[in-house]
Amino acid sequence: MSDKLSWIDDELQKLHDSGLYNHIRTLGSPQGAWLVVDGKKVLNFCSNNYLGLANHPRIVAAARKAMETYGVGPGAVRTIAGTMDLHVKLDKRLADFKGVEAAITFQSGFTANLGTIPALVGKGDVIFSDELNHASIIDGCRLSGAKIIRYAHCDAEDLEAQLKEHRDQYERALVVTDGVFSMDGDVAPLDVIYNVTQNYDAILMVDDAHGEGVLGRGGRGIVDHFDLHGKVDVEVGTLSKAFGVVGGVVAGNARVVEWLHQRGRPFLFSSAMTVPDVAACLEAVDMLEESTELVDRLWENTRYFKGEMKNLGFDTGQSVTPITPVMLGEAKLAQEFSKALYEAGVFAMAIGYPTVPRGKARIRVMISAAHSREDLDQGLEAFASVGRALGVIA
Repeated sequence: MSDKLSWIDDELQKLHDSGLYNHIRTLGSPQGAWLVVDGKKVLNFCSNNYLGLANHPRIVAAARKAMETYGVGPGAVRTIAGTMDLHVKLDKRLADFKGVEAAITFQSGFTANLGTIPALVGKGDVIFSDELNHASIIDGCRLSGAKIIRYAHCDAEDLEAQLKEHRDQYERALVVTDGVFSMDGDVAPLDVIYNVTQNYDAILMVDDAHGEGVLGRGGRGIVDHFDLHGKVDVEVGTLSKAFGVVGGVVAGNARVVEWLHQRGRPFLFSSAMTVPDVAACLEAVDMLEESTELVDRLWENTRYFKGEMKNLGFDTGQSVTPITPVMLGEAKLAQEFSKALYEAGVFAMAIGYPTVPRGKARIRVMISAAHSREDLDQGLEAFASVGRALGVIA
């Protein structure tokens, strides 16, 4: 009898041969500037822990205290018996923090996109999507059944051309873009995109996963960064990056949030965020509202590291955020570079296709407020040494 799964072996071998096989390392320590990875202590340049909150004592204490009162799991979906007063409080606090009418939390940023897009558009409708949008947006668009039209990356003129050509052929229209693009670190021209959408009766949605806690006043995100309060219909975000916990949020127009309570499928059919996660997120909001210290430190570290990397001769692409791609081109070179960094005591993973286009493999460095100047200097020294050994820099 033939092996019906033998094709998987063939495909896995192709990944190995092309340098695209994903070797998953294991952490044996809390998140922070330093990690224990596969038993070795290394400098952490990988995590999305922008503000160093993932293991902050206040966050841990808030989660522990909430568990003593509420237990751990919600025990149900939000619409049956899973909505605790903590969930309601977090939704309200996030709306206030973002300066919007209302907010609703999901289990992750990925499920937030999967739940929101199909609830807003369907068959007979159209979605105009940036060609480099995150996989969760792409999957949400596919699930909706709407016509998907991609526009050139961060190109508002091309977006308008696509709207002009196609908008009147469909009933409802959604324009969706990442705020900060996670692989390149560039920022969508949301102010210009907003102006374009006003002429075409289109819902405007932005995924601010890498903007919350980073852009705007005290980390309030891309809408605050561009002063577009009340103008963007839907802001999707994650609580697993700058907030240091896990979960997703959809914020903005109150009618959209009310509709998602009724038709957001992950909200309706998957158990709510756990008690410690909700309490930890509430504490993170408190900390961001109390002080801009962590956000300020994040940007100070970013400016220093990126400036020094450019002085060394590395190509860091078009990034204007703490995301720092070190462009290497071929996947095998990126994996070799990552392995050499690990041996030098720096944890920075290679990223290749399909996460980024073929020929644009890179090491993506994620700067954090948790890094000290000494940490950054040690990382720079390792990059310089490996870069010269592999002929990437002179």
